Amino acid sequence: MRVPSLTLAAAGAVLIAPTALPGPATAVPPRERPVARDDGAVTAADLLARTGTCTRLSRGRYRTDAGSPATVPVCGTRDAVFWKADLDIDCDGRPSARCNRRTDPVFAATTAFQQSDGRHLSAENLPYIVVPPPSRRWNPRAHGVRGGSVAAVLYRGRVQYAVVGDTGPRDVIGEASYATARGLGIPADPREGGASSGVTYIVFRNSRISPIEDHAAAVAEGRRLARLFVAKH
Repeated sequence: MRVPSLTLAAAGAVLIAPTALPGPATAVPPRERPVARDDGAVTAADLLARTGTCTRLSRGRYRTDAGSPATVPVCGTRDAVFWKADLDIDCDGRPSARCNRRTDPVFAATTAFQQSDGRHLSAENLPYIVVPPPSRRWNPRAHGVRGGSVAAVLYRGRVQYAVVGDTGPRDVIGEASYATARGLGIPADPREGGASSGVTYIVFRNSRISPIEDHAAAVAEGRRLARLFVAKH
């Protein structure tokens, strides 16, 4: 968990980790683009249409970076929670060629949730997002969001399905793994990458992928839940 070029805030309480089941880590995912409607998938525009109105779930707002104004509320429907923010690169977890202490000055070799073999997640290989820990501002667990929950991340017409894989500072929101950024066409360098705005995060309530590292399962379940989410518009 990290906020690029800024001091880390306390991570706070940790969400409940997903049930561990045996399974191998996945390879680097290819970049995903919105699939045509006749393919059974929904587009970024379809999903954005469902997030146009904010029914606020959080008691307050979050910052996108430490020291910036608190402007981001967490919103929700009966089926999902969502927020619109920036995307900071999380390169934490198992060290790899692109995510390590040399490439990332605030690298941490741990993630809040672990994969089925007990190892920490690989930010380079697994698309995941970061959520704030439970606090008086917002308790993700109370709204069906925990480690392994399925998310759809939207940016400039692209959809990247991911899981909740790490927790961040109590008052900051808008962070995702190296692999998530790559899938969205966002520069993924942990020092200089990311997107300053325009990213929408949708987490489907009470969903969970187990083992958490099964990205193919996250994509399949994400597409199914996205269809249901859009159909209720």
